[in-house]
Amino acid sequence: MFCARTEGAMKAIAFALVLSAGFTLNAAQRLTVQRTTNAVNIRTPSGKEILQYQLRRPTDTKLSVESACYFHPVSTPSGVVVTEVGPSDHPHHRGIFLAWVEMHGKQDSDFWGWGEHAPKANRKIVNRDVSQPVSTSAGGGFQALNEWMAESDVVISEQLRATARAEGSANIIDLAYSLTSKDDLTLSRWAFSGFCVRVRKDGKIQAEGPEGAVSLPNPKHTEPASDWPAAAWYGYTIALEDGKTVGAAVIDHPQNPPSLWHNHRDVRMLNPCIVAPAAVTMKAGVPLTLRYRVVVHDGPTPRELLNKLAKEWATGAGEQVGN
Repeated sequence: MFCARTEGAMKAIAFALVLSAGFTLNAAQRLTVQRTTNAVNIRTPSGKEILQYQLRRPTDTKLSVESACYFHPVSTPSGVVVTEVGPSDHPHHRGIFLAWVEMHGKQDSDFWGWGEHAPKANRKIVNRDVSQPVSTSAGGGFQALNEWMAESDVVISEQLRATARAEGSANIIDLAYSLTSKDDLTLSRWAFSGFCVRVRKDGKIQAEGPEGAVSLPNPKHTEPASDWPAAAWYGYTIALEDGKTVGAAVIDHPQNPPSLWHNHRDVRMLNPCIVAPAAVTMKAGVPLTLRYRVVVHDGPTPRELLNKLAKEWATGAGEQVGN
């Protein structure tokens, strides 16, 4: 396991090689990746924060769940924070996170935090280890080992690999989750849950896709068929009251299970949902791998850049996380 120090060191070395392959190192251009007791922080060479990955639930948070292991704040290159945590309408939402609302197995669980269809009490995602952070001219990243705990039982062992880099007016975050269940586990069919990016609630929002503005109605959380159809990516652009325009987009990966998208403008969530087409069964000991590319940007939706990044993501070109 990743928590075994020898294997963890080997994986860290392999990760560094993946991150730096094909690039000339330049210390002045490197991102700063710093681990503290409570978080991993990635900053640009000029000191602007790109993201924080929360290893422990902050003591001053309004979150209604006990889990940590989420990204917030996540910022644009100009420093505008795009994500939101613990909003009053959905206090269980936590920036960029991964969880399911209804799981059935040896221990039924709701790690999303809704609590109506499976227990959420004594269910939390806990960080157990973080690799030595890696920083090269290609970007900065880290690996984390997390456990999804139902009381004292480990329901899922999660290995996360994350990297970040900047390109023009956008910060790009590549994420790969490897999830292994100890016992057979069913992720029930729902219109929402899974990988989610929760953006800020203020400002005027516009939904975007590969072909332009999206006019589809908001989906209903109880009707999976109302979700938006599969696409390479969807995003939101937000016109803020101070005159700035920012946005966020999620790029799906073709090797992920089929998804429908629960993109609700009023809730401000981007959610490629693998359990919307049908329930998903995780077999004991067989990893479920999910990959997502998140792009946060200044200005209007950079459609040309997003389409290029989606094509690279699909083919593996420019992928910073590795397999």
